[in-house]
Order: sequence, then C-alpha cells, then structure tokens
Amino acid sequence: MNLVFRLAWRNLWRHPRRTWLTTGAMVFSNTLLVFMIALQFGMYDLMIDNTLQAFTGHLQIQAPGYKDDQKMRQTVADIVPLAESLRAELTTASIAARGTAFALVSSEERSYGIAVFGVEPEFESNVSTIPGLISKGRFLGASDAAEIIIGAALARNLRVDLGDELTLLGSGRDGSFAAAVVNIVGIFDSGVADFDRSMTEIPLGLFQDVFYMNGSGHHVVFDAGGIDGVAELQSRVGSLLPPGQDLVVHDWDALQPGLKQAIKADMSSAFFMYGILVILVAFSVLNTQLMSVLERTHEFGIVMSLGLTPGRLGRLVLLETAIMGALGLILGAILGGVITFWLGIRGFAYPGMEELAAKFNLPARFFPQVSAMTLLIGPAVVFLFTLLAAVYPALRLHRLHPVEAMRAV
Repeated sequence: MNLVFRLAWRNLWRHPRRTWLTTGAMVFSNTLLVFMIALQFGMYDLMIDNTLQAFTGHLQIQAPGYKDDQKMRQTVADIVPLAESLRAELTTASIAARGTAFALVSSEERSYGIAVFGVEPEFESNVSTIPGLISKGRFLGASDAAEIIIGAALARNLRVDLGDELTLLGSGRDGSFAAAVVNIVGIFDSGVADFDRSMTEIPLGLFQDVFYMNGSGHHVVFDAGGIDGVAELQSRVGSLLPPGQDLVVHDWDALQPGLKQAIKADMSSAFFMYGILVILVAFSVLNTQLMSVLERTHEFGIVMSLGLTPGRLGRLVLLETAIMGALGLILGAILGGVITFWLGIRGFAYPGMEELAAKFNLPARFFPQVSAMTLLIGPAVVFLFTLLAAVYPALRLHRLHPVEAMRAV
C-alpha cells in the first residue's frame, strides 16, 4: 500500500467518531439522492406513458400541416386499410385509426360545441385508456352503429343519461352539412373536467358516413409499449408509408410539446433541492477537514521544517477527503441501490395513491428506475463537492510558516 495513502488513512481515524459522522452524512445524502432520482425518473416515465396512453399515443401518422392547422380537409386517405397493413407488419405495436371533427351536439334542453372522434371500436382500447374509464354503460360496438360515448361533465351539462338521443350538427369534409342522431351507450369519467366536457367518440364507420370522409381519416395512432422504443418504431413506420401519399409521422414530443416542458420545469425545482442537500454535505466536510488541519498545525510545522512542501501536505488533505468521499459514495450507492431495487420490484405508493389511481385508471404504485445513471449521478456530485470543500483547508497550508506553526499548541 502506498505510504501516502496509509498516512491519509491513519489520519482519518484519529477521530473515528467525527469521521463516521461526516461519512454518515454523505452515506445518508447519497442514499436519499439515489432513491429520489430513481423515483423521479420512474415517475416521469409513468407520467409520459399515462398521458400518451390516455389518448395521444406515442406516434401518429397525419397529413402534412394537420398537427398545426387541424383542418378537416387535411386527411389520410384509405385510413382503415392503411392501419390494417401496418398492424400486419408491426406486430409489436398497437395501432388504431381515427377521424376528428368539431360539431354542435344537442339534447332536448341544451347544445354545446364539442370535438367528435371517430374510432375503431375493436382497436381503440389498445391505444387509449378511454374505453377503460367508462363509468356507465359500455364502449362502442359495431363500426357503423349510431352510438356515442360522452364524458360525465358533458352529460351533466346536456342533462342526459344512458339511452338518450343526441343530435350532431357539423360540416363535412367537402364543406357540406353533416348531421346525425346517435344514442348514448356509455359515459366515461377521466377525472379531468375539461376533457370530459369537450370530447366524444363515435364508431369510425359512422364518422366517415356522417362527415363525408370517403374512407379517409385524420390520425393513425401507435402505442409502442413504452417511450424507449419510439425512435425505432418511428423509423420503421416511416419506411412502411405508402409511396404515393404525402404523410408525416410525429412522435410524442411533437404531439405533446408541453409534456417535456413540464418535466424540465419539475426537474429544475427538484435539482435545486438536491443542490441544497449537496451543499449542506459539502459544508460538513469543510468543517471536518478544517478542524483536522487546525488540530495538526504543530505537526505540520514540524514536517515543513524538515523539508516537506505545503503542496504535498495539501495533497495529503485532499487524499484524506477523497478516501472519506469514496467511502460515502460506495456505501451510499450500495444502500440506495438496494432500497431502490427492492422498491422497483414491489413498487412505491404515497398514502391515498391507490384511490386516486383507480379514479384515473392509472397504476396504483410507482416503480423507481434503477440504472447506472440513477445509482451514480447523485453520489458522484456529492463526491465532487466534498473534494471542492477540501480545497480551502488545503490552501491554508500554503500560508503556514513552520516556526509559527511549531509554536501552536
């Protein structure tokens, strides 16, 4: 073992209680950082997946410009055959076709403007959680049935219930007058009043007949099973598009730009709190090492009078800090990894989370993401700041005069 390392190790354990208290602070902070960062990234994945699975999907095929303009005439031709051919090629992804229109919906008492989505009843549950949120009645049946499902907030506003009739009035793809009378077969409750108030779904076949779509639609929606496979799926979908059609493939980031912005804002606030924790640990290390240097002033004066340079003494102090920081990093990463791995299997739930999750059709437990990044990023930052905290005590040695130091008691 290197002599300097042995000397640094011996100096650390001159005061074992103080060393263990400082190391314990680092272990605690590293354990907390590993768990919190892993939980945070696990929650982000859950947030992204559940937001996209609610309705948007991970990918969508659209006509150029539809994402920004959402004009009725910007359509995908022969959308059902296109979706069927993609389902045959991409067996690992869930795929469904949709159409979108805006209409006036009327009951016997009231009228409201809403968005009407034509969906494939047999495939919609694979790309959306809306079919699982039906609180009354059932989901849509046959593709050409005169049926509709509406949100709970819209049902209250229209003062209607299951079995009641609604009249839809809108404009068709060719600009003609579009109208239909449909029966309410289901009422869904997502827990988001604005969503439940403004959205309805009808079978895609009925939608194409009512709005004169001539077999076209507006979206082919994909669920990739998770955001990790979105980039590869987008590339494959792009290569499978019909060569004669001018179509684009948008990923979830383009479809939901606000989602990534919300995650970045949350990360900024979280890392601010993590930074405060790291700074507190750094000051603890600074206090420990400064006390250690002051206590050994007489000893440092003797060795400097024998020819040892302040630079070598400063490197010794930094090595002591590095050893202590390495202990905190290793023990904290191991303890944090064990806790995170265990909760990654069993899940983690806040009090009352199960009831809230059941209401929104979400998983009842969070699962922290264990990875090399979540295990090491927090402890590595703590280790770096502990080394920075030891710079000041090490620099003090350059102002030390051997004769004055030897007189110190």
